[in-house]
Amino acid sequence: MPRIAKGAIPSPNIWNTPQVYELENRAVDPERAADAAMRAVRPWDGATVLDIGCGTGYHLPGLAEAAARVIGVEPHGDLAALARRRCAALPDVEVHAAAAQDLPLPDASVDVAMARWAYFFGPGCEPGLRELSRVLRRGGTAFVIDLDASRGAFGRWFSRTVPAYSAREVEAFWDRHGWQRRPLDLRMAFERRADLEAVLRIEFAPRVAEQAIAETPGLELDYPNVLRWRHY
Repeated sequence: MPRIAKGAIPSPNIWNTPQVYELENRAVDPERAADAAMRAVRPWDGATVLDIGCGTGYHLPGLAEAAARVIGVEPHGDLAALARRRCAALPDVEVHAAAAQDLPLPDASVDVAMARWAYFFGPGCEPGLRELSRVLRRGGTAFVIDLDASRGAFGRWFSRTVPAYSAREVEAFWDRHGWQRRPLDLRMAFERRADLEAVLRIEFAPRVAEQAIAETPGLELDYPNVLRWRHY
C-alpha cells in the first residue's frame, strides 16, 4: 500500500496512473505561459520556492533554474520518492512527503509558493491556506493554478465528471480570502493520438472521456485555466 499523508485529498489521475500523467505534464502548456504569468506577478530568481502537490516532481527542475532553493511537497509517498529520484542531481531541490495542511517547514521560510492542479478547489482548503500564511515570508506570494470549469469543452467535461463542483462557490471562496485572478488560455499538444486519448481517460469519467475523445480531432486541445495569487 502506498504511504499517504494524513488529510490528503485523493488525486486519482496521477496517484493511479503516474506514467500517463507524465504524458499530460509534457503536453500541457508547451509555451510555458503559466510560468510567464506567475513571473509577471512575482519573479522567483534567487528565491525559496515551494511547490505544493509536486507529484513526481515534473516542475521542480525548471523552478531550480532560477530559484536559490526549491522545496517540493507531495502527500503520496511513492510519488514523492519519484520526485526525489528525478531531482537527485540537483543539490538545491528537496522533496518532502506531506500534505498542504501540515507543511514540514518553519514559519516565514518561503518566498514563493505554488499549487498547480493540486486540488485547491476553494471550500475545504482553509487548512492549506492557513499553512501558506504561516510559511510565507512578508513580501512573499502564493499562486494557485487550476482548471477553469466555467469555460470551454474541457470545463464542460470536468463539470460532467464532478457535478458537485460549483464554479460560482469556488470564485466566491477566493474572493472572500482576498486572492486575485486572471484567466489562462493554455493548451495541450501531444505527439501521439494514443497519448491524448489516454490522458482524457484519466481526467474524466469513462462515458465523458469517450465523448471527449470523439469531440477532439487531431493532437491538440484547449485547456482553459485560471491563475490565482495573493501577496503576503
